[in-house]
Amino acid sequence: MARPAPDAPRPTAAAVLDDAVRVLAPDTDANRLVARIQAGTAPRSVFATFALEQHQVIAADRLSFQHLARRADGDPPVADFFELLVQGETQALKQLAGLADACELTEREITRYRPRPGCQAYPSYAARLALGGEPTDVAIALTANFAAWRGYCAIVEAAMREHYAFPEAARDFFGFFAEPAPAVEEKAREAVQHGLDTGQAQPAMAHRYGRLLQAYELMFWDAVAD
Repeated sequence: MARPAPDAPRPTAAAVLDDAVRVLAPDTDANRLVARIQAGTAPRSVFATFALEQHQVIAADRLSFQHLARRADGDPPVADFFELLVQGETQALKQLAGLADACELTEREITRYRPRPGCQAYPSYAARLALGGEPTDVAIALTANFAAWRGYCAIVEAAMREHYAFPEAARDFFGFFAEPAPAVEEKAREAVQHGLDTGQAQPAMAHRYGRLLQAYELMFWDAVAD
């Protein structure tokens, strides 16, 4: 009589996150605006538009992460991950002030700005996930998106220095996101491991979330360029 096959080893959080980053990575030439910025051919005005749109994006994402943290109140490792993201958004908004100043944006312009729908699709979908997505799966999807975002920010920060002569304070926002974030990565692993251990994590659903986040990310950059 044949012996039953041994149970397959359960995936680790690190493996699940690495797989999401790999599978959901956008094509290298997908972000047309970042490519133009890297070459120094994008107009300087795109940075002002970026700053204006990011004021809206950051405020919305911070609320979404706060809600996800509250929804995960009974799962401390997951709640901790989203609470750390809330702190990051607060810091990012402070860093954005340097870019707004360099673009000579007034508080009135920032307050009265009318956002572009294509730029706000990402935070709108993030809010949808905050309402109904399994928080652990959202953490997986966000980790994949953050990897792409970090790469874009690194390219833009370098190009701002090399092609556009922006001062350091104006580049701080991109530099902030371009740097590795070991604390966020550690909290993501802890959150996802908790989700795997409790059966809450569904990587296939997380990939569905992640594909849309990546698409809306590219939509953001395209809309900034319009």
